Amino acid sequence: MTAEILNLRRARKAKQRREAEAHANVNRAKFGRTKHEREAEQMAQDLTDRRLDGSRRNPDPDEPGER
Repeated sequence: MTAEILNLRRARKAKQRREAEAHANVNRAKFGRTKHEREAEQMAQDLTDRRLDGSRRNPDPDEPGER
């Protein structure tokens, strides 16, 4: 019937560590890539953008870079 004694300071610090670790994992996925991986992803995105822009039916004459 007795409850387990809990140190609130330790529990709060453990929670902060878990949250910091989760945030660090997100940052590792976002920023932890090699230069080659970043360049390859950028080239793939550029190719996708060019294909999408090239398949427009009515290009917007007011946009820069358009004829």
